[in-house]
Amino acid sequence: MLVQLRQYKHEEVQFDDNRTTGESQTEDAVNPDAEDYFGKDMDELDAETWDTVEYEGDPIQRRSLTVEGVTAVSVPQDSSDGGDPGLPGRTVQLRMEGGMESLEHAEIVEVQDENPE
Repeated sequence: MLVQLRQYKHEEVQFDDNRTTGESQTEDAVNPDAEDYFGKDMDELDAETWDTVEYEGDPIQRRSLTVEGVTAVSVPQDSSDGGDPGLPGRTVQLRMEGGMESLEHAEIVEVQDENPE
């Protein structure tokens, strides 16, 4: 299966009162084109990109994930992540051929069967 998720985390830097929702915490005043800066298009890079969004009046970070080769998806009722009220989402467990991966503070966007019968 193909699973699309959103995962959330608290910002890892001190808050800057001049920043607005959606503005990257690492964005420089000079924002060169990705191809000029990296020598290739961003879609060709395997980079982890977190965007700043607003949740209950506070800025938090969100990323979109797409995971292929998932055999099962579960959301445990007794989540061990403590249920941080400052972040949306829950623990989502993805079972794959190589084992299981848990993603804390995640929301399922879509699950697709790559080979429906």
